Formats: sequence, C-alpha cells, structure tokens
Amino acid sequence: MNTFLIILTGSFVAASCGFLGCFLILRRMAMLGDAISHAILPGIVIAFLFSGSREILPMLIGAALIGLITVFIVQLLHQSGVKSDAAIGVTFTALFSVGVVLVSLFTQQVDLDLDCVLYGEIAYVPWDTWQWGGFDMGPRALWGIGSVFFFSLVVIGLFFKQFKLCSFDPALAAAIGIPVVLFHYLLMTLVSLTTVAAFESVGAILVVAMLVVPSATAYLLTDRLHHMLLISMGVGILSAVFGYFLASFLDSSIAGAMTSVAGLLFLLAFFFSPRHGMLFKAIARRKVSMGEL
Repeated sequence: MNTFLIILTGSFVAASCGFLGCFLILRRMAMLGDAISHAILPGIVIAFLFSGSREILPMLIGAALIGLITVFIVQLLHQSGVKSDAAIGVTFTALFSVGVVLVSLFTQQVDLDLDCVLYGEIAYVPWDTWQWGGFDMGPRALWGIGSVFFFSLVVIGLFFKQFKLCSFDPALAAAIGIPVVLFHYLLMTLVSLTTVAAFESVGAILVVAMLVVPSATAYLLTDRLHHMLLISMGVGILSAVFGYFLASFLDSSIAGAMTSVAGLLFLLAFFFSPRHGMLFKAIARRKVSMGEL
C-alpha cells in the first residue's frame, strides 16, 4: 500500500508539472518556472510564521502571492531594458536567498529545514497523513498535489482556447480582445500553486525538472497541443513509476530516480523521435544527399 501511495503521489507531481510545463515551453518561459519554484521559498516561510503550521492552504496562498510578485518583478525589469534571462536570474536568486535566510533564522525548531525544502522525501508521504473528523484521510501531500492538479485541469479546460492562442500568438490574442496579461498571471499562479504542493514530495530543485523535462519530451514527439499535454502527463507518470522501482533497486533517492528516468525518456525522444529526432534527421539528410548524387 505504501508503494502505491508513493507512486501515486509522484505521478500527480510529475503529471501536474508536465501539464503546465507545456505552456511554459511554448511561451519560451521554461526558466521562469525555475525562477518561481525557487522564489516562492520566502512565501512558504512567511506563511508558516503567520499560520504557525505546515497546513497546505496557507502555504499555497503564500506561494501564490510570492509567485505573482516574482513574475511582476521579472516583467518590470525586462520592460526597463534588462535582458529576460538576466531579469529571471536576478529575481529568483535574490528571493531564494531571502527564503534561505528566513528558514535558517526562524524555523530551526520545526521540521522545515533546507533539506526538506530543496530535496523533499517522497518516501515519507504515506506517514504524513491528514486527519479530519477523527478519520485518517490519507497522505497530506497526495491531497495537496491532487487538489491543485485537478484545479489546474479545470482552469485550463475552461479557458483552453485563450491559453492556446496566448501561447502561440499573443499579439493576435490581444488584437481580438483576449486579456493576455490576465492569462499570463493566471498561468503563473497555477505554476506557483503546483510548485508548493510538490515541495514536500520532490523539493524545490527536482520540481524544476518535472516542469521542464516531460513537456520538452512531448514537444519533440508531436506538433499538436492536445497531444503534447497528454504525452507530457504520460511521460511524467512513467517517470514516477519506473523511477520508484529504479530507486528501490539502487537504494537511492526516489525523487532523484524519477527525474533521472524523465531525463532518459527525453534522450530517447531526442534521438528517436519520428519528427524531430536526431537519427531520423540524419537519415533524411542522407536521403537528400543521395538523391542529389
């Protein structure tokens, strides 16, 4: 049963991150997901200081607010003439450093340390349960990431056409009256919520890989957004399942093994994708050169 709960939690984390990561990649904003995943650390600590607990709701609120502040600062710096990559780097390193200082200063007596924040430990998920009305409702992390995942599905499903158009052609979207800035911040809010919900399972560092690698793999395998979303979630789930058994075999970090499997799947797509794979491109070039001869 514990194995199933760990794999299920990992699947939700990988699928939800990969699902939103597709829109980040299409917008060429993959590293902004990296920035948010690190910058929300002070939001989590401040939420903990105000609430006095590690309940998921105040953590989500704190993370969402800091995530939006991060996006606002990056946009402000970029509009002021700072290069986008430099703006992202300055913002997330500054906010993450503030979060590290807050953790070291104010959370020494509780289970909210840097190892927990940076790396997480998904193996402990089955024992950290949510009690409601005297009943054991199951792992708290599973409820958190599951709720955020389904919320993201509902939001993206309701406004799929708007998100799609804003991702592919924001100028056209603005021209026909779609509030591009509003949907931009809505997407960043979903990324922030997903990131903090995944903190306890995979930590800040590994959630970055889950935001980028499954969706990048899907990007190599299809040119249709519907298929890309489904493939990215499928790759995430496969990474969680095979990563768990790899970690069991090697007696190593479960979250790290899941991310390693995701990286392996990306490499397979990179070399063997029928559309964009290096092998098929080489074959196509060889056919062209042979035809010219």
